[in-house]
Amino acid sequence: MVEKVVVPPHMFACIDAEGEKLICEVVKKKFGHDFVFITDYPVSARPFYHMRYPDDKTLTKSFDILWNGMEIATGAQREHRYDVLKQQAIENKLDLKILEDYLNFFKYGCPPHGGFGLGHARFLELLLGLSNIREATLLSRDTQRLRP
Repeated sequence: MVEKVVVPPHMFACIDAEGEKLICEVVKKKFGHDFVFITDYPVSARPFYHMRYPDDKTLTKSFDILWNGMEIATGAQREHRYDVLKQQAIENKLDLKILEDYLNFFKYGCPPHGGFGLGHARFLELLLGLSNIREATLLSRDTQRLRP
């Protein structure tokens, strides 16, 4: 069974790692679920290319998936309409010249689409119960190791 808990969007404008852990603990205790989907992030918390709702321009059609206290995926429906995308870039005070090639991709038509990023190393770390993400990464990079 899936439970939907509606929380005011401003509460999720910026969730840090500790907040993700706390949310997962509450959901696990109250609903018995390991996964948490957080949706409808405010525009201020997402990139300019995330699509906004037609009836509420302050929210994006985006999500995060949390598992065992950690974000493992982020995604959204992407804005595909050139004029809207350009306007959202302007609202974010982005340099249209720098974005010209990106925007041109949409200028002549792009179908509706979405995308997400899955942190495979994070996923493996949690799945295998590892103590550090470096244990799930073939060639980990940190301040002690910058070259393979």
